[in-house]
Amino acid sequence: MALPATKDTGKGAGLDARLQALDVPDAGGWLGQARREALARLQATGLPMKRDEYWRYTDPASLNAPVAAVAAVFNPGDEAPTFDAVDRLKIVFVDGVFDPAASDDLAMAGIEIERLASAAGSDIHWAQGVFGVLEARAQSPVPRPFAALNTACATDGILIRATGRAARPVALVYVHASESSDATLHHCIKLEAGAELTILESGPAAARFTKVMEVEVGDGARFHHIRVQGRDHERRAVTHLFARLGAGSLVKSFTLTTNGRLTRNEAVLELAGPDARAHIAGAAVGDGDFHHDDTVFVTHAAERCESRQVFKKVLKNGATGVFQGKILVKSGAQKTDGYQISQALLLDDDSQFLAKPELEIYADDVKCSHGSTSGAIDETALFYLQSRGVPRASAQALMVLAFLAEAIDEVEDEAIADDIRGRLEGWLARHAAKGGK
Repeated sequence: MALPATKDTGKGAGLDARLQALDVPDAGGWLGQARREALARLQATGLPMKRDEYWRYTDPASLNAPVAAVAAVFNPGDEAPTFDAVDRLKIVFVDGVFDPAASDDLAMAGIEIERLASAAGSDIHWAQGVFGVLEARAQSPVPRPFAALNTACATDGILIRATGRAARPVALVYVHASESSDATLHHCIKLEAGAELTILESGPAAARFTKVMEVEVGDGARFHHIRVQGRDHERRAVTHLFARLGAGSLVKSFTLTTNGRLTRNEAVLELAGPDARAHIAGAAVGDGDFHHDDTVFVTHAAERCESRQVFKKVLKNGATGVFQGKILVKSGAQKTDGYQISQALLLDDDSQFLAKPELEIYADDVKCSHGSTSGAIDETALFYLQSRGVPRASAQALMVLAFLAEAIDEVEDEAIADDIRGRLEGWLARHAAKGGK
């Protein structure tokens, strides 16, 4: 696609180089139009800079760079792949490229699934009402340049349309194979009224990963999203979850992150129909040069809606955790119930937790709360466990798991929740024993 000159906004220097490196695709039809509109949004704002309000805690320089920094590929040894015991439909991407040989037959899903690349040639497609639409709505009041960049440049991803209850989860597996890979994926999901779908995501994806997932949730539909971000420590990622909820619908999203040089997970949820519920949670454990940023924006636009934000981070050896969460209650969204909690457990004096919780309310019959705390481990409780014969490292691991429990409890499937707890126990044991990743 021929690129017009970027508007000189005094910021975002290097956007042209970033776009040239990605080779913005040229396409016609509805997809080409969506890409051109996204490119216009991006060129109006430029790439983010650290002086921007919602980037002052996270330096975007490595995400802005035209070329991804080299990231070593992690070898998990004999460890079983995440969600391997779950009966699922597996869709595999290697460095952002669909791998049909490693994937299951998409026709066996019982729901409509196809690749974005194959839908590009359609004149009319259901994804036309989703692709780039929710991302565009989320650009105000806070610009999200990497999401617009993704919409403009992504050439692959998965399109899923569910009209009923999916028989089994769909697992998106992201394999990191090249130390210099730079992956861009865009997924669109539409749940018709009364449908139910579970999406599982796992793996490090690439040296640098940019991902957007747009989810349209119909009236009475239920969407479950469970993600485990891969352990390749040098990786960098910026991800976006955009969801719009119809009347009486449910969205529950949980993310576990245990490594990564830089991870920023953004979520923008719009409760557009009455009696909708949105729960989003995350558990992150980091050691050393680990920077993890959760940025969440929840809009209550209808009556009697409920939202929960539960984020817990465990940090040691100079790791950094960031939480930026906002609840916006629009005029007329009476009987809103909004809850937000962000907490960090700092296992040494070198780590830090930076939090910016926000409430903006324009209705008078609401129940909204937010809280944010950070602190050291309870030495009295630690001493009590040791006095009962529990070794200090094991006692600390028990307390960490108890601290993270509220976030993990948001996972409804108990088997998956147990697997997540087991992986956390393994991470804690490795780090206690030898400082392994």
